[in-house]
Amino acid sequence: MAIRSFNGKTPDIAASAYVDDTALVIGDVTIGEDSSIWPMTVARGDVHSITIGKRTNIQDACVLHVTHDGQFSPGGFPLKVGDDVTVGHRVTLHACTVGNFCLIGMSATIMDGAVLGDRVIIGAGSLVPTGKTLEGGYLYVGSPVKRVRVLNENELAFLEYSSVHYAKLKDKHRRV
Repeated sequence: MAIRSFNGKTPDIAASAYVDDTALVIGDVTIGEDSSIWPMTVARGDVHSITIGKRTNIQDACVLHVTHDGQFSPGGFPLKVGDDVTVGHRVTLHACTVGNFCLIGMSATIMDGAVLGDRVIIGAGSLVPTGKTLEGGYLYVGSPVKRVRVLNENELAFLEYSSVHYAKLKDKHRRV
């Protein structure tokens, strides 16, 4: 795995977390207990912080980045990802906040300052625009996203199942 310090900041990775050998984690990044960063993912905390909660899985080829403090973004924007989140393949999370027990579908993009409440599903290929706030408990799809419906009991149960499944899977990969 490629773990790099930048500008005096070194990633803080929980002992129980898994970072694949082909992933890259740079700078001010915190990865919580039992979380996983899968192949070809980049978490670049070079100009602000990235915080990933517990039992969260960031799947293959994701891009996680932040926004610096500047003329067009006073204070900048960190990236915050909650606990028990599943981030699908090729997702871009850019300087946004993701609540707990969310699922971000493959190839979705979440932009600067966007906020996802707890228990949100974002459909594959969707775009959450800059500054958009999404209420928890709903399915959102489209580009830009639109609220489709309340999550059903099966979907809510799957959000919990997914994080537990990936916590177990990362343990198998750690043993290889």
